[in-house]
Amino acid sequence: MGRKILFVTTDQQRYDALGCNGGRIARTPAIDALAARGTVYDRAHPQNVVCMPSRATMITGQHVSTHGVWMNGVPLPDGAPSIASVLHGAGYATALIGKAHFEPVLDPFLRFTEGRIGSERRTELSPPHRGFSHMELATHGAAGPLHYSQWLREHHPEHAFSYYPVVDRELQVNAEGGGDTGAPQVKHNAIPRDWYHTEWVADRTIAWLDSLPADRDWFCWMSFPDPHHPWDPPQSELGRVAWRDLDLPEGWIDDPAERERNLDGKLRHWRAWYDGTFVSNYEAPARWVPATLTADQVREVNALVHVENELIDEALARVLRAIDARGWSQDVDVLFTTDHGEFQGDHGLLFKGPYHVDSLMRLPLVWAPAPSAGTVPARVTAPVGLVSLASTFAHIAGLPQPPFTEAPRLPLDDAEAAELGHERVLTEWDSALFGKIVRLRTIHRDGWTCTAALDGTMNHRGEGELYDLANDPLQRVNLWDDPARRALRDDLLDDLARSLPPEVLPRRPIDAPV
Repeated sequence: MGRKILFVTTDQQRYDALGCNGGRIARTPAIDALAARGTVYDRAHPQNVVCMPSRATMITGQHVSTHGVWMNGVPLPDGAPSIASVLHGAGYATALIGKAHFEPVLDPFLRFTEGRIGSERRTELSPPHRGFSHMELATHGAAGPLHYSQWLREHHPEHAFSYYPVVDRELQVNAEGGGDTGAPQVKHNAIPRDWYHTEWVADRTIAWLDSLPADRDWFCWMSFPDPHHPWDPPQSELGRVAWRDLDLPEGWIDDPAERERNLDGKLRHWRAWYDGTFVSNYEAPARWVPATLTADQVREVNALVHVENELIDEALARVLRAIDARGWSQDVDVLFTTDHGEFQGDHGLLFKGPYHVDSLMRLPLVWAPAPSAGTVPARVTAPVGLVSLASTFAHIAGLPQPPFTEAPRLPLDDAEAAELGHERVLTEWDSALFGKIVRLRTIHRDGWTCTAALDGTMNHRGEGELYDLANDPLQRVNLWDDPARRALRDDLLDDLARSLPPEVLPRRPIDAPV
């Protein structure tokens, strides 16, 4: 037998969500225990800060310019390379349980495989889809054709409408407020905890693992839809975190005039979104104006996110106990991460979009190698990307780095990071929503984050943002035009141009908003 792999992802989770990363509210003992015996990455970045492009990077090991999923709504081609296919070909049982989102979620005509297999309630796939021979899929709530939605409507139809409705009757992202403060995308959800999608993902993962022979190697991607909005955890769990008692996040600027000055120092699309005049990301409600966000709404949203993070940790703990009961614990590598971050009040904003700052780009990433591997716990300060995950899975399985991947495996410590060449990490953004074009290219290296704008609706080539994270961790002082930093800026831009793969053209069409 080889080493088995449990790959755990959340959706839209911040670096500071976890206790092992300094989080002080949500209790995350299961993840913290993995961190204590494994490797924690202090500077892990996605290659795009929305779901579909980032998840395509995870499975292909490629930058966005190469795999071509340049924004939400652009499906990853069925024939795209997949690390799950490599592992399946090497004899691994492969499963993806939870949120996949390699294909559009808004798929009313079932044009894409994820929607079709959900609507047909198929779980065993031959041939495998993207290398997964078993898939049970979920997204945010009970709408749509995926497996969780079908299960909930069949077994607990009284809760089919308990979740917040993500889209309104016009198929726009719902801006309706709820909860105690009227915050957008918030609802007190009457669904019992046992039927919530976090519990369902863990239940189905355990069921799949229990179906395997004891001597089978396996790769299981367990993908939780939370803590992505809408923020609607089971109402029974809201007492875990009292929102009125929460301190405001450090990134929140309470004085509106100071908040606007901060935004005015960034690329123009920041302030325009804040004022409600320029919406360039479908997942942010177009009818919601960030300037209306209140301090109490930030507190309530953060409290709900903390509740969801605790439920994820407890669900993961159940799965780890099931693995231990099968006698596998010594030979299972566990990797935990997310696809991108969330503002949660930083800079006066919620949700995410074309904003390349730590709120969205600095991610939780933990690798707890199988105890039988005999590794030493460590924290890695060197920059790494989700683009390295595919190579890492191959390494765990004892396979060579697949030729289609564009980054070395994750390092186990800083010395290995230097040996493997982890010096920089790159992030791209392209969007053309509602005819509003935003294009950004970002490099993080040596404690600096440098974002170059390409020509778009509001920004132009030659403009950008430059942040010194050692002295400005909240990224409030844009040094792009500082003459004293020009040589450094130009060196980072040259490095970015050399390091980013050329974009594969022509671009594939947008088939859905998300």
